[in-house]
Amino acid sequence: MSRRIAVFGTGYLGATHAACMADLGHEVLGVDVDEAKLAKLSAGELPFYEPGLDDVLERNLANGRLRFTSSYSEAADFADVHFVGVGTPQRKGEFAADLSYVDAVIENLAPLLHRPAVIFGKSTVPVGTAERLGERARALAPAGSEVEVAWNPEFLREGFAVQDTLHPDRIVLGVDRRFAVRSEDVAREVYSQLLDEDIPFLVTDLATAELVKTAANAFLATKISFINAMAEVCEAAGADVTVLADAIGHDARIGRRFLNAGIGFGGGCLPKDIRAFMARAGEIGADEALTFLREVDNINMRRRTRMVELAREAVGGSLIGSRIAVLGAAFKPDSDDVRDSPALNIAGQLQLQGASVSVFDPKAMDNSRKLFPTLNYAASIEDACSGADVVLVLTEWSQFRELKPTSLDSVVRGKTIVDGRNCLNAAMWIQSGWDFRAVGVSKRAG
Repeated sequence: MSRRIAVFGTGYLGATHAACMADLGHEVLGVDVDEAKLAKLSAGELPFYEPGLDDVLERNLANGRLRFTSSYSEAADFADVHFVGVGTPQRKGEFAADLSYVDAVIENLAPLLHRPAVIFGKSTVPVGTAERLGERARALAPAGSEVEVAWNPEFLREGFAVQDTLHPDRIVLGVDRRFAVRSEDVAREVYSQLLDEDIPFLVTDLATAELVKTAANAFLATKISFINAMAEVCEAAGADVTVLADAIGHDARIGRRFLNAGIGFGGGCLPKDIRAFMARAGEIGADEALTFLREVDNINMRRRTRMVELAREAVGGSLIGSRIAVLGAAFKPDSDDVRDSPALNIAGQLQLQGASVSVFDPKAMDNSRKLFPTLNYAASIEDACSGADVVLVLTEWSQFRELKPTSLDSVVRGKTIVDGRNCLNAAMWIQSGWDFRAVGVSKRAG
């Protein structure tokens, strides 16, 4: 069944959700206060890079199922189903999440709701937020208790966002049992095509739905930091963390995914979400339950420092006057997202310690320049590596993984490469006469 849907927020989450809901056959109105962003989206241009999403956007603009506005009044008149997909960044100077954007949607939308409506939260929020927003919406809305707030967390992976929206591995819906008269039925209508694929649909209370996303992110962050802690042990013991990960990954209880040692996680979700989780646990009296996440965070940040140390060792003990090529700026491949990017943070640290740093990334150059304007940005891999004393691979883009030593032999000043993601063919580089180094592995002499 086709529904009229309004999606508030047209950043990464909101724009993806709006376009994909239109692709499922719904009439969708994307709402944002940023007129410049709305103009780009209305013209079929994405303000960020996400594989495949541009086609979905263009297709649904052309067929008329998707359009954009800055008017809350238009959205309230247009739709009875509203999704909140705005950002919840980390508060400045604190671990806690900044909920001002989520609150603003409710404050502006609820007074305009004169008929029954369902508001589905997609944003990642601290537990207890949905119940608070529901109370506020009912207090502000002329429709009163006929306005329901439910929580439908997103589980998007950057680089796979279209697939994760149109073919998710599960759909979670949290409802307020005191008022949930329509929200589950509406959700089943909105996602009917997905439910026809037998995708698991889990209906729970509001608090559990909120915790599903934060718990999932905390688990993934812990798994990544665990293997990075093992990398530190392997470096001290002379062992190989990649082989270690392969071996323990055969245990079905552990699994191999997210056991790639490297420079740690970044992006707009994991770092700020685990910190907000810790902060909220403290507020509700469960702070001791999540103290381990502090060490998860510490291990993650320590990996960046370790990569700087590896680069310093590779150039003979001092970064002053050295020339370093950094391949990768995005926090992960198939993305232009540089929020809390380990790669870009390392590049900045190297420059601050006296190195001349040249960065290349296939998609994240513009965003990197905005964040670190003083770094040198190259037009190609070869340009970045020209005259370099050492090459650092810090984002595992396919073009970096497939890089051949012969393409750089005549370009670099020193034939040393440091694999910050354990994504290169070590034997190939060593056989080609390169000094090859990697995280979690004792130095391999070329």
